[in-house]
Amino acid sequence: MKLIARLLVACGVLAGTLPAQDPFSLPNGPRDQPLTASSGSDAVRMFFAMEPYVAHARASWPEARRRFLAGLPDRHTFFVTTRLRDAGGRIEQVFVAVDSVTDGRVHGRIWSQILVVEGYRLGQRYAFPEAELIDWMIARPDGTTEGNIVGRFLDIYRP
Repeated sequence: MKLIARLLVACGVLAGTLPAQDPFSLPNGPRDQPLTASSGSDAVRMFFAMEPYVAHARASWPEARRRFLAGLPDRHTFFVTTRLRDAGGRIEQVFVAVDSVTDGRVHGRIWSQILVVEGYRLGQRYAFPEAELIDWMIARPDGTTEGNIVGRFLDIYRP
């Protein structure tokens, strides 16, 4: 089984219920950089190594969610990371550009090129339970970011 994790290094969308902005149109925004695991055991080791960072991201999620719901400053964007699964048992960690968070669910659009799982595509509307959140990030117009706890770990992770 081939698995893939994707770094949380990209831009999101405008907060609230405003029309979604194309994250790739932000010239200073960070970019998605795929990180692959060539075997199931490599992926398991990587996911295990990520767990303390995932726990930290989830612990800080309520405050990030509160700020998003209150409205982020102009041109600040909000992204989360989750894992998609397909019928073949493949897993891919992707960005979701957040449009709203309601009733314990994150609603947005998949904002990663899909490389492994089938049945999903870039830009597809997607909603998932907050319990399946892996990481979150607020991207500022100057290219700096806040959050991205798991993503920063994956930047330096070496199996």
